Amino acid sequence: MSSHQAHGMGTDPVEPDWAPLTDAEVTAVVGPARVVWRSPRPLSAAAVVERDGRRLFVKRHHATVRTPAGLAEEHAFLHHLRERGAPVVEVLDVTARGEWTYEVHSTGVGTDLYRDALSWSPFRSAAHARAAGEALARLHLAAEGFDAPRRQVQPLVASFTVFAADDPRAALERYVEERPELADGLREFPWREDTDRVLVPLYEGLAPHLPELLPLWTHNDWHASNLLWDADGRVSTVLDFGMSDRTTAVHDLATAIERNAVQWLRPGYPVREADVTALVDGYQCVRPLAPAEAAALPELLPLVHAEFALSELGYFHGVTRSADNTRLAYEYCVGHAEWFAGDDGGRLLDVVAHAAGTERG
Repeated sequence: MSSHQAHGMGTDPVEPDWAPLTDAEVTAVVGPARVVWRSPRPLSAAAVVERDGRRLFVKRHHATVRTPAGLAEEHAFLHHLRERGAPVVEVLDVTARGEWTYEVHSTGVGTDLYRDALSWSPFRSAAHARAAGEALARLHLAAEGFDAPRRQVQPLVASFTVFAADDPRAALERYVEERPELADGLREFPWREDTDRVLVPLYEGLAPHLPELLPLWTHNDWHASNLLWDADGRVSTVLDFGMSDRTTAVHDLATAIERNAVQWLRPGYPVREADVTALVDGYQCVRPLAPAEAAALPELLPLVHAEFALSELGYFHGVTRSADNTRLAYEYCVGHAEWFAGDDGGRLLDVVAHAAGTERG
């Protein structure tokens, strides 16, 4: 039993799915080094290590989750962003050792104010939300011109293919067929019926805007704990591009709202409406939304989590083999979408539309 605990699918710490990195292990990867901090994030083992007075970030993945080829896709995106002046970490090394894949990054500049916060925790202030919106817009401007295709099929990627398609039912069937572990995990759930009942009606509001949403490689996990901050409360480094893929700018902005404004692990806690307004205002001060993007944002928000939730379900069923987390991932996929049909969800969509400068249909 490890003394290191990780975040789970609830609010209580849990035993990690992956054994924590040890000093001996990181020494084998980067040379003589010691672990100075271990990440509580649950989907991989990661740590800040010290070598010759310099700090590095080391992350270990099981080969069923990430291979060097799979990491090369997001690392190419990071390289493009750095060339365009974006404040992202530098990739220093990638290596495969047996069943494990390791990546080594610089640690970035700034303070990790949210490093122990649960996923989907809110910003500390509306000022942080605005700064995060500004930083996201700058990242999108830097991402322009990176024309790599979508990532290969692999777990834990936040893609936008099913609900970007002309026929989402057919696209979902293809998505599931391409992922055998997801297909097997879904056998226990009425996923086709729930898709027709919950997700497809939401898609119908989004569909008219899809042709005008330009493709863009995006971060896809924009929450406060993936950002480092300077002394003035501005974003100084953007971390963790593990879920990045070719989606659209408005998909990334919707993800940022979904991750930071609704406290999904604490039902009944108020939605952070001021943070939503600040986030979108900050974004538009740097990169104003096109009319189609503004109209699409409140329509996409109830669906933006869906493909990642399915990817998580396949991971929990086929990789970590947790029946409880598989069930929670399914509830995440359907339940988050259902929430937007209620009073609180509808109010949030109105706030998002107003912040974007549009009205819901």
